[in-house]
Amino acid sequence: MANFFKKEDTLLTPNCTLLLMGYQPRMLFSVKSMDSETLVNNAIGLAKTAKAFKIPTVATSLSEKNFSEHIFSPLQKVLSPLSVIDHTTLSPWEDSRIVEAVKKTRHEKLVIAGLWTEICVAFSTIKALESGYTVYVVADACGGTTKIAHKTAMQRMIQAGAIPITWLQFLLELQRDWARQESSTEVSNIIMEHAGAYGVGLECAKTMNNSLIEETTFVI
Repeated sequence: MANFFKKEDTLLTPNCTLLLMGYQPRMLFSVKSMDSETLVNNAIGLAKTAKAFKIPTVATSLSEKNFSEHIFSPLQKVLSPLSVIDHTTLSPWEDSRIVEAVKKTRHEKLVIAGLWTEICVAFSTIKALESGYTVYVVADACGGTTKIAHKTAMQRMIQAGAIPITWLQFLLELQRDWARQESSTEVSNIIMEHAGAYGVGLECAKTMNNSLIEETTFVI
């Protein structure tokens, strides 16, 4: 591994790279570890997080023309105009174009998510760890063919040295302080769109705050 990496905050910062793999319809249809709607929502929330913090993203597809079709359209819209690297290897990390794309970002920390947990994600995570990267696996943005396949793959990656996170944890770890106004509005929007009950609560709080401001202005 090259020595161009520098020591930094032990918590995640935008100085990382996001690797998204295999978010394609035919891969999604086989996911049984969680419901498809939640998985799609989490993947989109994750991609929007990277975009909000200008984190370099590498996206891959598996045998797009012959097997799995294009990355599903809601995610494509977030990633656009990013080019997707199509590969045939079960481990994207065994495709030199993908490894080179990650290396070009010059970040030591690699955040990985995709389909399926036990194949593309696990294989690439283990190989990236061997290459010297610090790897974070976004557990709730990955899907396996069964619940036990996903769980076992996560355990295997953790034992190999990977760090498990969730997409919302990733978002808030990057924001960390609501006083960071350059990203707080976009982060709030992502939460309201994709974070379920937390998003509803945040939207309610913002509505109440706006009402108080209007009332105060009226009184003045």
